[in-house]
Amino acid sequence: MSRDAASIAIRLFIADDHPVVRDGLRAMLSTQPDFQVVGEAANGAEAVQLTARLEPDVILLDLEMPDLDGVSALTEIRARDPQARVIIVTAYDTDERIVQAVVAGARGYLLKGAPREEIFRAIRVVHEGGSLLQPIVASKLMQHVSQQASQPVEIDDLTPREREVLCLLAEGKSNKQIADDLVIAERTTKFHVSSILAKLGARNRTEAAKIATQRGLVKLSS
Repeated sequence: MSRDAASIAIRLFIADDHPVVRDGLRAMLSTQPDFQVVGEAANGAEAVQLTARLEPDVILLDLEMPDLDGVSALTEIRARDPQARVIIVTAYDTDERIVQAVVAGARGYLLKGAPREEIFRAIRVVHEGGSLLQPIVASKLMQHVSQQASQPVEIDDLTPREREVLCLLAEGKSNKQIADDLVIAERTTKFHVSSILAKLGARNRTEAAKIATQRGLVKLSS
């Protein structure tokens, strides 16, 4: 790729725990003169760390990854950069985590094995500020919002990282202490705490801890 082409290329990042998938995506994306793959990650934690340093234009993020799953990684990426453009990549369009990812800020999703042209178009649409919300996901999203307004939060409604933060919050730890314990940025911790308060319908940390304990979301040691 020439220097001029590289300067206008859409900078892409691939996060998937299967090397074959990453290699296939990289090879396919490299056929497009306006695409440049700038980095890869094999797990969610690595994706959070590397995207913070590389600042890609569009992130292709697998839902099922070790360390941090796709939704948790997306939440941390968006906490650092609310403008991050993320496309979820998944094997099944019936995966309920797609809705969770959209709620967390994903611009849409792609199925593994989608036609090349569909993948190329999706990346360009998202890069230009668009979204890829299929009717079935839009319907599930509306249902999710309705249920959130009428039903109490259960443990499965929280991401794995939010559960960790909630447990430490319930122990009375500050944002800085939680950040130190989980080895994440304090700003990221604040983002998670805000998300937890919203999901629990709590006005403050003390009320959140009380609600979480009453609903059995956390267990405090005696």
